[in-house]
Amino acid sequence: MEERSRIGILGAGIIGAGLAQSAAASGHEVVLVDVTPQALSRARQELARSVPLQRLLGGPAVRLEQVLERISFSLEVEDLAEAPLLVEAIPEIWETKKAAWSHLGRLCPGESLLASATSAIPITRLAALVPQPERVVGLHFMNPVPLKATVEMIRGFYTSAQTLQSARDFLAGLGKTAIEVADSPGFVSNRVLMLTVNEAICLVAEGVAAPEDIDRLFKGCFSHKMGPLETADMIGLDTVLQSLEVLARDLGEKFRPCPLLRRMVEAGRLGRKSGQGFFVHPGLGGAP
Repeated sequence: MEERSRIGILGAGIIGAGLAQSAAASGHEVVLVDVTPQALSRARQELARSVPLQRLLGGPAVRLEQVLERISFSLEVEDLAEAPLLVEAIPEIWETKKAAWSHLGRLCPGESLLASATSAIPITRLAALVPQPERVVGLHFMNPVPLKATVEMIRGFYTSAQTLQSARDFLAGLGKTAIEVADSPGFVSNRVLMLTVNEAICLVAEGVAAPEDIDRLFKGCFSHKMGPLETADMIGLDTVLQSLEVLARDLGEKFRPCPLLRRMVEAGRLGRKSGQGFFVHPGLGGAP
């Protein structure tokens, strides 16, 4: 894949916006598509906050203006048609994914590489919805995308060796390393992480420990940079809930979401994106 080839991204949420930033900072022209103006507006705001911050934290030494001039924001899915690489980064809801992939399969030519940033839904299930399923691969980016140097690359039943190599080359151009895993619900990272996060939430619900103490234990005892509940806030509690629902359906009762998690999502306490989850996040909608 050429260094400055065009990248299409469907979904302007946290992962989509973060990937757009990484790709643009690496020299790619990016088309970022979402079906709502509000999502695109939030993506612009996130880029305005994130690009300067990433420079301070050792990320690419590019200015916000350089990143934005390489990103086209669009409400039209058809604008993705000519992208040699398309990454789907929409919510973890099967019916939404199914409709999107059925449309993308008709829209994008057979030589396009199609990737999903799904964190839980099997890649083979998505690939079965499009012509030439061998061109479909999973690219599970971690948040924040610009700072995470490793990507979980999922090999579906149909995924060809050429597709895997093209995806690996694309990631290398972003300064990221791919770790290849076979297809499975939740893959490796989320299958392990979501159990831990869900159990941590249950401990809060049962009054065993406060959120800050649970996270202090993980950081102090296991040398984790952040605990499971801070991680959940960063991912987004709505996304955590969606992932657990997928895993519970495919893998059984042990992934059943804690009722406290569902209540928090219903109350709009989604973590960093809303300003408050298990912790308050000043300047992001929470208390000053």
